[in-house]
Amino acid sequence: MEIFSRSASVMREQIFRRIISGQTQGIAASCVRGLLWLLQWPYAVAILVRNLMFDRGWRPQITVDVPVIAIGNLTTGGTGKTPVVAWVVQQLQQLGLQPGIASRGYAADSSGVNDEKRVLELLCPGVPHEQNPNRVAAAQKLIRESNVTVIVLDDAFQHRRIARNLNIVLIDATSPFGYEAMLPRGLLREPVSSLQRADLVLVTRADAADEQKLSRIEFRVCQVCPALDGHVHRIRFAPTGLVSSGGVSRPAQTNKDVRAVVMTGIGNPEAFVKTCQESGFQVAATRFFPDHHHYTRKDLEETQQLAKNAAASLILTTLKDLVKIPAAEDNLCAVQIQTVFQSASDEQKVRDELVCATKMNCRGR
Repeated sequence: MEIFSRSASVMREQIFRRIISGQTQGIAASCVRGLLWLLQWPYAVAILVRNLMFDRGWRPQITVDVPVIAIGNLTTGGTGKTPVVAWVVQQLQQLGLQPGIASRGYAADSSGVNDEKRVLELLCPGVPHEQNPNRVAAAQKLIRESNVTVIVLDDAFQHRRIARNLNIVLIDATSPFGYEAMLPRGLLREPVSSLQRADLVLVTRADAADEQKLSRIEFRVCQVCPALDGHVHRIRFAPTGLVSSGGVSRPAQTNKDVRAVVMTGIGNPEAFVKTCQESGFQVAATRFFPDHHHYTRKDLEETQQLAKNAAASLILTTLKDLVKIPAAEDNLCAVQIQTVFQSASDEQKVRDELVCATKMNCRGR
C-alpha cells in the first residue's frame, strides 16, 4: 500500500502540473483550472495584506547585528537554491568572513534535520547552520553562539520579518513565472510584482532555454522593476562528477553512454533528468518520489530491480536525495554540480554585490 501511496502522490503532482500549465485540455481540465483560479484569491489577498503591512511599516523588520544576505524565489519547486547558497557561502569565506546559514528546516526528519542542511554540510563543511521557522531567532543564535560575521538566509524571499542587506531571487528558466498565477492555480508564492523587493536576480538553468526565452525573462524582470537592469545574470548547474553513498568519487568524463536509472524526490525532477542526459548518460528509466521524500530500504530494493530490468549499470540521484538514503550499493551515485555563470564578468559583478552587502550601511529592499 505504501508503494501505491507514493506513486499516487507523484502522479497527482504530475497531473496537477499538466493541468495548471495548460498541457491537459478538455472540459474537465478547464473546469479544474476555473476552480483553482477561484481558490487562489484567498491566498493572494492574504499575501497582498501581509506585504502591504511590511511595505507600510505596520509590521516592522528586525535588524540583527551582522549583514544578512537572503536567497529565495517567487515560485514553489526547485530553482536551484541549495547550490547557489553554497556558492554564496564560499564567496563570503574567500572574502575572509565567517558566514552562518539560517533556514526554516522544512520537511525535517525525526532528528530535526532536513536534506538541504545535510547537503550544505557537505558543500560548506564547518559552516554553522541553524534551522528554525523563526529566522530572527536563528540568526541571533548564530551570532551569539558561533560568532558569525554574516548571515545567509536560505529560501527567505517571503520571510520578511528579518531585515536584509541583499535580496537575491532565483528564477528557473524552464518555468520562470509559475504559469502566471498564484497558488493553487499556478506556482507563484507571491505576485511577480514582488520582484521590486529584489536587489539581484539569477536566472537558473539558463542552458535549458534558448536565447529568445532568456531575453523575454530578462525583459519581464526589468519591466516589473527597472532598478534591476544590469542586475540580472544567467547561471547553470554544471555536473562535475559522481559520488557514491560510500563516498567514492569519479570524474564526469566517465559518464559517456552509460545506461542509468534516475531516482529522485525533488521539486523539479525533469530538470535533473535533463542534466543527466546532458552529462552523457542514457537514461533508461526514471523513478520519482514526492519532494523531500525520506527513503527506505524497500525504496532502494525496488529501484535496484528497476535498474536490473532496464539493464542499467547505475542509479543516479541528487545530493539532496543521497544524504537521506541508507547505506547502499556503489552503483547508486549522486551527480555533483557546481554553479557556473554565463560569463566571468557576470560572476565578478555578483561578487561585487556581495562585498557591498557585507557593509552594514548597504540595505536591501
